[in-house]
Amino acid sequence: MRISNPSGESAKIIGKSHRALSSKASLWSVCVWLLCLVIALPIIVIFASIFFPSEDVWQHLIDTVLGIYISNSLLLMTGVSIGVLSVGILPAWLVTFYRFPGRSILEWALLMPLAIPAYIIAYTYTGLLDVAGPLQSLLRESFDIRYGDYWFPEVRSLLGAIVMLSLVFYPYVYLLARAAFLEQSASALEAARSLGCSPFKAFTQVGLPLARPAIVVGLSIALMETLADYGTVQYFGIPTFTTGIYRTFNGLGSSVGATQLAALLMVFVLSLLLLEGYSRRKSAVFEAVYRRPASRERLRGGRLVLCYFVCVAPVVFGFVIPFGQLAAWALLTFENIFNASFFQLSLNSLILAFLTAFFALMLALFVTYAKRLFGGFLNETAIKILSLGYAIPGVVIGLGVLIPFAWLDNEISTFTLKNFNFNMGLILSGSIFILIFAYLVRFLPIAINSVDSGLAKIKPSMDEAGRSMGRTPLTMLRRIHIPILRGSLLTAVLLVFVDVLKELPATLLLRPFNFNTLAVRTYELANEERLAEAAVPALTIVLVSIIPVILLSKSMAKSNYRNDEIIRA
Repeated sequence: MRISNPSGESAKIIGKSHRALSSKASLWSVCVWLLCLVIALPIIVIFASIFFPSEDVWQHLIDTVLGIYISNSLLLMTGVSIGVLSVGILPAWLVTFYRFPGRSILEWALLMPLAIPAYIIAYTYTGLLDVAGPLQSLLRESFDIRYGDYWFPEVRSLLGAIVMLSLVFYPYVYLLARAAFLEQSASALEAARSLGCSPFKAFTQVGLPLARPAIVVGLSIALMETLADYGTVQYFGIPTFTTGIYRTFNGLGSSVGATQLAALLMVFVLSLLLLEGYSRRKSAVFEAVYRRPASRERLRGGRLVLCYFVCVAPVVFGFVIPFGQLAAWALLTFENIFNASFFQLSLNSLILAFLTAFFALMLALFVTYAKRLFGGFLNETAIKILSLGYAIPGVVIGLGVLIPFAWLDNEISTFTLKNFNFNMGLILSGSIFILIFAYLVRFLPIAINSVDSGLAKIKPSMDEAGRSMGRTPLTMLRRIHIPILRGSLLTAVLLVFVDVLKELPATLLLRPFNFNTLAVRTYELANEERLAEAAVPALTIVLVSIIPVILLSKSMAKSNYRNDEIIRA
């Protein structure tokens, strides 16, 4: 009896299939790494500047202002650390573990200061608290005194900048601290209470140490945003790295000095990234298989009053007062502002934000889908490199983008002039292309994280089922993954859209001649002390920025609803 053995033919077919898959994986990986190198170009340029020949300008900076830049930046980071930790942690604990009227509103209201860019809140409080502002004017009229006869805190100072930045950035700490508190099991807290610990002692000795890794991550994000801030410190006249980079490049005309300052600033940023990475590693220690959420204790009397003060004050000072003042100024000036110029500014901002959000979404889908299809160390590493952009200050990215593109423009112009007697001009560095590229470097990580987290929730079995039916990866992406990812894709687009709308330093450095955005116009009017006129473009940015905050609040509400259901069960 003769038995046929088709194993040889099958092996050939399987071998061909594996080779085809390996070839596709290699092609996707090459494309991902090419994108990675292009997006990482500004970072490469900044770090390469360390090896450039030193200039007299750099020596001048070392002898005069470098020490001031370092000390002011460190003082700013120290003050903001104290501010965001003081304002962000305790409200997160109270809304998580206690019951009181209005708690469900404060849960999301504490996030609202995220909708106001730091430079806008600085302009608003300056208008309110400056010498000619309504508060000091009322004080002088009420007590019949003149300026100089009384003491009033100076808004435009290092302490003022610390307060402004703390009011805007504390939600990062609040958000991550609250998420960590929600994940804590009741067992540890109840054990502490049974051993005689007061509620405050249980918070400081049990709840806070368990949430420390998440809090450090939130603090790292707040400090990276502090280092990236330009509008606030520039308006308050505080010399820091970001203002120094801009002055060195524009004022002193030294690209090498500016890039070397930027490289030094990157040392601070990388230190914070290492701290954040270490905290994420440590957070795995506290993972548990099962967590029983703690039941909420009802607050009454003096404790309730104190709770309201702790939770309401950040919302009032971080959102309600600035928003109310902007709205009041806007009502006084909207007739003079709502004109063709304003609509052109809005159109410019919307075009930049829409194009950047679209390209960021396409690129994020490409790299995250490559990681899902083929995985591998190379794709994972590429995504990590692409995710560094958000940690880099906008002025650093702007400088890192401008230098190579300006060089390329000059080379093209020289070539065409020499060979064709025609000057091409500034093709890249004089167009919105360079702006969109800088925005992509800065904000692509937001889109990647949103899309990647959405893809991670789709079971691999769905991909296997699609492949068994002969579907190509692109067909599966179009017909299976994108419909499921609709929410994550919308979130990615909105977050990038709003961040581009708010971005100031990169836009100031890279915008084409006679091209303004809402953020730049707000900055220009505020610098000219026309704060009331700056209110309409500023308020437009704030109103649009509220959208992702609402989405984030809804996400938190869903998480909290599931937590409440577990408690009731």
